[in-house]
Amino acid sequence: MIDFEEELKRFKPSLEVEEAEDAIYDRDLTDMTDIMQEIFKEARKQR
Repeated sequence: MIDFEEELKRFKPSLEVEEAEDAIYDRDLTDMTDIMQEIFKEARKQR
């Protein structure tokens, strides 16, 4: 059985949309585009 009082103590509200966007965009994450650009740079250097 769920203890609602205990669940409410652990509850953390989600970020608002704008706050979530800022949190996501502020992270410097490497994506596939960044990886491909590095591969192409290295390939050009080796010519």
